[in-house]
Amino acid sequence: MENSKKNFPVGVFDSGVGGISVLRNLHHLMPAEDFIFYGDSKNAPYGIKTTEEVKKLSFSIVEYFLKKRVKAIVIACNTATSAAIDDIRVRYPELPVIGLEPAVKPAVERKRHSQVLVMATPLTLREEKFAQLLKKYEQQATLVPVPAPTLVEFVERGELRSDAVHAYLEKILAQYKGKADAIVLGCTHFPFIKNAVRDVMGPKPFIIDGGPGAARELQRVLQKQDLLRSNNHQGQITFFNSESGTDKIELSRKLFDGLQEK
Repeated sequence: MENSKKNFPVGVFDSGVGGISVLRNLHHLMPAEDFIFYGDSKNAPYGIKTTEEVKKLSFSIVEYFLKKRVKAIVIACNTATSAAIDDIRVRYPELPVIGLEPAVKPAVERKRHSQVLVMATPLTLREEKFAQLLKKYEQQATLVPVPAPTLVEFVERGELRSDAVHAYLEKILAQYKGKADAIVLGCTHFPFIKNAVRDVMGPKPFIIDGGPGAARELQRVLQKQDLLRSNNHQGQITFFNSESGTDKIELSRKLFDGLQEK
């Protein structure tokens, strides 16, 4: 008998609309899957909150997804992954939960003794998971944490390449021009401003994010548990957002479809 849970959707959530960068990777790799995306824009950004606040918000979204009968959850938010994934897995041991972490490993392995910038939110950078990453690769590369909380707010407004975005990036990145070998986009909002980072930093640094790795991990886990849908189904994507009104849902769809930058 076929596993009926195969037909259940996958829940994907973020502190706002940034996790749509991950959703795009997920859909590209697994076009047959149905996805429910939940953006918590009402409470964004998570990166300046306490760990306990982020845990509480994350658990309430997980409970919302369970009512929607999801077969797996992707925490498409580096901050929520750092703060809450271990506790979520303990409380729901039967539920596959995939998280995001900064893609430091591939950035470090590209070149010996390189300088790698890790752009992320303040909470991600101060959590234990990030401290462990630093320790793991400290002999192989110079890892430089670059807190960039304001970028989340730009993306939440759909502002991806404006003069203000460029001015902010200049302020936080100017000192690394010509020195950085790689830049890790350690927040799921940041891939949407990748072109603006390139404008400021030039063609040299290798820029990477964790979305493709999370998509491969979800595919691996679903395959292992016989939960992958067959390819004769066309996957549906449903967007929800905690902010009232339709603006964030419209922005979510535009970002998913490839928003024209402004």
